[in-house]
Amino acid sequence: MRVAVISDVHGNAFALEAVLREVRAVAPDLTVNLGDQVEGSADPARALSMQARLARAGALEVRGNNEEKLWPGGRRSALSRAYGAWLEAHTDPALLARVAALPLTARAGDLLAFHGTPDSAWDSLLWAWDPAGFYRARDPRSLRAQVDSLNAGVVVCGHTHRPGATRVGDTLVVNAGAVSDQVDGDPRARWTQLDRVSGRWAVTFHVTEYDIEAAVAWAATHTPFGNGETSLLRTGTMDVRGDGVWEGPQP
Repeated sequence: MRVAVISDVHGNAFALEAVLREVRAVAPDLTVNLGDQVEGSADPARALSMQARLARAGALEVRGNNEEKLWPGGRRSALSRAYGAWLEAHTDPALLARVAALPLTARAGDLLAFHGTPDSAWDSLLWAWDPAGFYRARDPRSLRAQVDSLNAGVVVCGHTHRPGATRVGDTLVVNAGAVSDQVDGDPRARWTQLDRVSGRWAVTFHVTEYDIEAAVAWAATHTPFGNGETSLLRTGTMDVRGDGVWEGPQP
């Protein structure tokens, strides 16, 4: 079995388009979308429509923390509320309602998917947020305690925008890379491939080139958030905060 995992598209249709070309080339048996589908400004309506088509084709989906911002009262800052108002005015409300209603977790055989942890789209499984501004590896005993009870051959999560994997007992635990909004200084898009061979799962992390300048230009032309989007997408870091940047990945 082959599974393609995308996560944290953040409304970047240009990055998603490039990733999906690669995904189609490997012909997965299943595509998994780990959430944070729309919160971004590089043609988010088109990005959301592409992901809706994936869902109609049978993709397994869970909600991210940013989908919860679409709930009544879900936005926690003035900037986030301003972005939400713009998004509602420029996006099909039925598509927004669809992703807001996605489940927190989903299963396919012995694969378990969620955005952050099985209990919260805002927390993270492999890494814990450090107040200094980055993620630290979680205490392995704490991780073991969480994973042992999940009864899964492979666990896939997102949220941190940081690809990585480890084995916990007999379970492969995979944090998928983000399609958009990187944190490591490399602005290219990411997606993750899982292969189940002879009953065991293996993971491959993919890095995908895309037209960053086209994404930047779209945001600058069509939204009031172009300055923040430009810095975010060009640098591949989350250092940008302030005018033009909505609430992105958070601990």
